[in-house]
Amino acid sequence: MTRSSRSSLSTGLAFISPWIVGFCVFMLYPLAASIYYSFCDYSVLLPPVFVGIENYGELASDKVFWVSLYNTFFFAFFSLGLGLIVSLSLAILLNLKVPGQAFYRTIFFLPSLVPVVALSILWMWIFNSNSGLLNGMLEGIVNRAYQLAGKEPTFAGPNWLGSETWAMPALILMSLWGVGHPIVIYLAGLQDIPKSLYEAAEIDGASGWQRIWYITIPMLSPVIYFNLIMGIIGSFQVFAAPYIMTGGGPGRATLFYAMSVYNLAFEDLRMGYASAMAWILFIIILALTLLATRFSRRYVQYER
Repeated sequence: MTRSSRSSLSTGLAFISPWIVGFCVFMLYPLAASIYYSFCDYSVLLPPVFVGIENYGELASDKVFWVSLYNTFFFAFFSLGLGLIVSLSLAILLNLKVPGQAFYRTIFFLPSLVPVVALSILWMWIFNSNSGLLNGMLEGIVNRAYQLAGKEPTFAGPNWLGSETWAMPALILMSLWGVGHPIVIYLAGLQDIPKSLYEAAEIDGASGWQRIWYITIPMLSPVIYFNLIMGIIGSFQVFAAPYIMTGGGPGRATLFYAMSVYNLAFEDLRMGYASAMAWILFIIILALTLLATRFSRRYVQYER
């Protein structure tokens, strides 16, 4: 290596050194430490004591662990499925050439910019069982239908966040508020589909639904796959909104995995056990991602 090359290398390293230091301090070290702590009995206040795989063995008999894991899988399955369907449907509608197209796109994307704390407070008001917007609309519509049918208007909306039956559906419904980001990605993919394919299909007599099923969805499959992976990662780490809105309740109906990790680490001070749970979550997300990647080889179609 010449003197000029060494000088250029030193200059480059000097410029990126803040990032390297930040990565090592805030990413690499915490990751390495959490792996070690997952094999320790560590309460933060006292030095860690190595206990081998005891923390991982305890998870098998921990009822809270299994409840939080079930809740997270349930939420991820429905919120991700509904989110993909709703965002794709809206993207197809927003891709139509209609007056005010840019305005409608902006309106659907703006909710994604609302901070999660403000969003949670807003939805707590919407889901309020006594004076909330959702129950007000439901009671007005259903009771009006009762009156038209000659029945007593006695319908009362559910206690969304205070009922073990309705708390989870409420959070799943709220998750649709953030479909703005995948909509933008779908719109970018829709712009890349050649118009000639739709024109040829229309000449051959294909209906609108057939054009969507045989052209739009196959051509968008890489984008759908990308949103699926991002959705898996995001839905399994859901924390802030349910923590603010329900705190994991009522009972443990909305106790998600990330909330359980947080409670163990920062309330019970069982940092070692929480680290073990965190690495189990990493393995679950990795396994689901690899599974989706395996299926993508069959169902995702890339242009050649």
